[in-house]
Order: sequence, then structure tokens, then C-alpha cells
Amino acid sequence: MSDSGIEGDLVEEFLAARVYAVVGVSTNTEKYGYKVYRDLKEGGYTVYPVNPMYEDIFGDRCYPDLASLPEKPEVVEFVCPPAVTEKMLTETAALGIGKAWMQPGAESPRAIRFCEENGIKAIHDLCVMAERRRRGKAGGKP
Repeated sequence: MSDSGIEGDLVEEFLAARVYAVVGVSTNTEKYGYKVYRDLKEGGYTVYPVNPMYEDIFGDRCYPDLASLPEKPEVVEFVCPPAVTEKMLTETAALGIGKAWMQPGAESPRAIRFCEENGIKAIHDLCVMAERRRRGKAGGKP
């Protein structure tokens, strides 16, 4: 996606959200699943880690799925293999969550098509960390 027109506005809309869920969060500090989670938290967002493999992420409760979260996120951030993204998008749609950001490598043609067909606004091919920093966004505020 380019940074002009609708795509740029869409990135701004996503970054203005306050509550994120990160699907594919990891306890491995070298993996993007951890880096994205930490970056959003440090940026002032409310961020829920989602990964059924962990009970907590360095002291933060980790949730097995989106339905288990204490509040509905505005954006689901995918940092996982495309097959997991595809599976979790079904839950995203069922819960009425309207925004999905697929980190590079988490997307697939099937996932993108699912979003289009189910009215989920989607961003792919852009890194949320890079876009947040570039645009000077923190906690859903400029």
C-alpha cells in the first residue's frame, strides 16, 4: 500500500484507534510478535496479547483467542503465519471487529479477500511500528 489517498487515510484511522489485540505475540524478544506488542504498549495504546501457547507475556495476561479479551479491540494486529491469520479473521468477523492490520508476512491473498468480502478494513504490506513512528502517533493521539 502506498501512503497516498485512501491508504494513507486508512493508516491514520488505524493509528487513531486506542485498543489493539496482537495475535501471534511471543515471549521471544527477538521476534516481531514481541516487538510489535511492546512497541504499541510503549506508544500508549491498550494492547492485549493473544496466543494460546502462553498464559502471560512478561507479567501481562495472555489470552487464547479474541473472544476471551476483557474488551473488544478496535484493531486486530496479526503477527503470525498466514494460516493463523486466516483462521483468526473468522473470529474477528464474528465478533464484529472491523479493522485488521497484517504485518508483512502475516497476510495471504485468502486473508485479504476474506476482509474485503466481510467488510473488514485491512492494512497489509506495512509495518505498524514503522508507520507509528513515522507519523508520530502515540496512544491513538497525534
